[in-house]
Amino acid sequence: MKNNLFLFLLMAFSINSALAQHTPEERIRQLGINLPELSNQNNNSYTNAVRIGNLIYLSGKGPLGPDGKYTIGKVGKDITIEKAKEAARFCAIHQLAVLKQELGSLSKVKKIIKVTGFVNSSPDFYEHPKVIDSFSNLLIEVFGENGRHSRTAVGVASLPFNWSVEVDMIVEIEE
Repeated sequence: MKNNLFLFLLMAFSINSALAQHTPEERIRQLGINLPELSNQNNNSYTNAVRIGNLIYLSGKGPLGPDGKYTIGKVGKDITIEKAKEAARFCAIHQLAVLKQELGSLSKVKKIIKVTGFVNSSPDFYEHPKVIDSFSNLLIEVFGENGRHSRTAVGVASLPFNWSVEVDMIVEIEE
């Protein structure tokens, strides 16, 4: 039992040490992810991000895939939970691209504070947390323990443009 605990702690330390040796951008490359190039997506009604002190509030972003298209449809009716999980991961990549655009470097991220995930789902779909886990897990892969956050995952009747998933978040940054 003690040996298993020791091995677990050693593994956890090794993973955190490995994460500490790489920038978030390096971890993103190691994961085989290319952040999309974003045009200035601000419009007259809202902005991608609002900074107040050392917090950035990011507007909700949809599942922008590497092909430049969004994943659309109701989860549990039009698309599978596996496709929805992929869409949530695309939302995370989209939000990372917005953060990079806003900050210049993801190394300025101190902590992911709060994530709110919306799943466009059929009335009989109840696995919203499993869908948004893909978003959360990518943030932990990129930022280590600093990517672990509080979260809300809810089902909704519809989302803009029939997106399958939309996620917003609050991020603490270095001063």
